[in-house]
Amino acid sequence: MRFANVRGRLSLMTEGGGVVDLAEASGGRIGADVRAAYRDWEAVLEIARGLDVGGSSAVEDPSVLENPVPEPRQVFAIGLNYADHAAESAFAVPAEPAVFTKYVTSLTGPRGEIALPPGRVDWEVELVVVIGRRAHRVPAEKAWEHVAGLSVGQDLSERDLQLVGPVPQFSLAKSHPGFGPIGPVLVTPDEFADPEDLELGCLVNGEQLQKGKTSDMVFPVPELIARLSRVAPLLPGDVIFTGTPSGVGLGRSPERFLAAGDELVSYVRGVGEMRHRMIAGR
Repeated sequence: MRFANVRGRLSLMTEGGGVVDLAEASGGRIGADVRAAYRDWEAVLEIARGLDVGGSSAVEDPSVLENPVPEPRQVFAIGLNYADHAAESAFAVPAEPAVFTKYVTSLTGPRGEIALPPGRVDWEVELVVVIGRRAHRVPAEKAWEHVAGLSVGQDLSERDLQLVGPVPQFSLAKSHPGFGPIGPVLVTPDEFADPEDLELGCLVNGEQLQKGKTSDMVFPVPELIARLSRVAPLLPGDVIFTGTPSGVGLGRSPERFLAAGDELVSYVRGVGEMRHRMIAGR
């Protein structure tokens, strides 16, 4: 199933491109609040599967689609989770996941404008995993049972602040407003032939700058959930940015960064794409 946040209301996307307001279609058995849905995700799935969605209306204006996982309690992000990205960053492939956070105020929806702060702003397309069932000390082989769905993410990064000494400032540098777009929808894992082998990529002004496969992750999704949940219980609605493949601006020669007027397109095949226009910050 494909779930969407349509102007703040939990909705189901149909195969024909239609949209169903789940609160209305279920007679109130499913609430409209997107955030609340993750707290009882298994019930949402059960009810949604039994609904008659034949009379759905099409989404004609993509701008009505908002972040499908607003205000998660925890946001985990993984660095250097593709060997080619580690190489372009002049780092060794990590033996353990490199974990940081993006602050919740950086999250935004799949379309719109993003204001560029001073500094060198870079792109990092990522697969986003959303937790649907509490996970604590979960073995990798059971990890997918705790996933609500997958989405597209961008881990936008201001490199000057990120690399300032004496220690890097990953979380701050990646948490300016708008630096964590997610969308356009949330897709349940059963929709994919193989949820661990998806193409993802991004383009700037129509030029393909990143293209990779999630099967190349150093730590695949189940392993990430297992390792994170050994320490921190993962809560329904929590978000994991799973890392980016090679092709970021910092790893290019010459280096290249985003500028006002640039259009950034980010996608994961089988999920969809996001589009953002960069504007000058105030």
